[in-house]
Amino acid sequence: MKKLACVLALTSAFASFDAAAWGRDGHKAVGAIADRLLKGSYAQKQIQALLLPGETLESIANWADCVKGSYCGPQTQEMLEYVKANPEHDKYHYTNVPFQHDHYDNHGPGRTGVDIVQTLRQCIAVLQGKTDPALNPHNFTKRQALILLTHFAGDIHQPLHVGAAFVGRDGKFVAPSAQEQIDERAIFDTRGSNSLLLDVPRLSALEAASIPPGEPVPVREGVPQALTKPFHSYWDSTTVDYAFRRLQARTPQQFADKVIAGKQVLPLIEGDPITAPYAWANHSLYVAKQAFEGVSAGALTQQTGKKGETYYSFALEVPQNYPVPSSELAKQQLIKGGYNLAAILQAIFPDKA
Repeated sequence: MKKLACVLALTSAFASFDAAAWGRDGHKAVGAIADRLLKGSYAQKQIQALLLPGETLESIANWADCVKGSYCGPQTQEMLEYVKANPEHDKYHYTNVPFQHDHYDNHGPGRTGVDIVQTLRQCIAVLQGKTDPALNPHNFTKRQALILLTHFAGDIHQPLHVGAAFVGRDGKFVAPSAQEQIDERAIFDTRGSNSLLLDVPRLSALEAASIPPGEPVPVREGVPQALTKPFHSYWDSTTVDYAFRRLQARTPQQFADKVIAGKQVLPLIEGDPITAPYAWANHSLYVAKQAFEGVSAGALTQQTGKKGETYYSFALEVPQNYPVPSSELAKQQLIKGGYNLAAILQAIFPDKA
């Protein structure tokens, strides 16, 4: 299969870390799917009791990203208090298990006590009313737990928020078995695939050949066009845009309506719902293997970050038709995120007999 050779930009300005999985529309789509699936249920009544008037799962779906800055508007007092009480909140969104692995467990490279699996478990425990301090070390309120669960149920289905890439000096992907092996000399951490860089002009050419056209992107005067796109950013937002366009959906609401048209059957949460995040992470590792299928990294290039730190980036090669299978995977994961969010809330708040 012919591959696209991607080149590095001359600057590291566009290789900044981006942990906003699925972008705003993707997270809203996950919330919108769950809103529709839970309509009229006992779970919906319990959810509404924790939300403010007018709020829905869709409308709160980006809250956990909005607390990182002012790009959603001014920070509310609720957001400021959450950030102050959770100084590591940016680490709650992901885990960095080598994508070659099959299972998430509580040990090994990339797993931490504050990663997405552990944080989801805490949110579920709080909503279940469990009071063991060990299950809620961050002292989440029930409202916070619901808001975070809504967002992280989306995040954990973004395959690169679970399956991480590590690269050897020769540019080949490797799977370290211990954190100590990631030494930035022989095995490099790609910062959640943010240091794997796609060539934007060539990616645009692939898009034009295989993805229906979307809305024109306004040109911002004085802002230079990015020459590269981090692979993580591609999966966060570009694949969502492609998935919407292929489905002829312009809004999260349209996406939700299209994907749940017909028979609506929620997945079965077996056993204690608190174990579900492990299964979700394992499935995302399976999908991450597909996301990296046919993808290879080139030679490393030393970069200097905005704060003067040194890191390394890698040019990336992807298959010629990559926009099509990647957008299909993204669509399926967005759907799974919405259905699994509804299912976990239904399991936490089952209908009364």
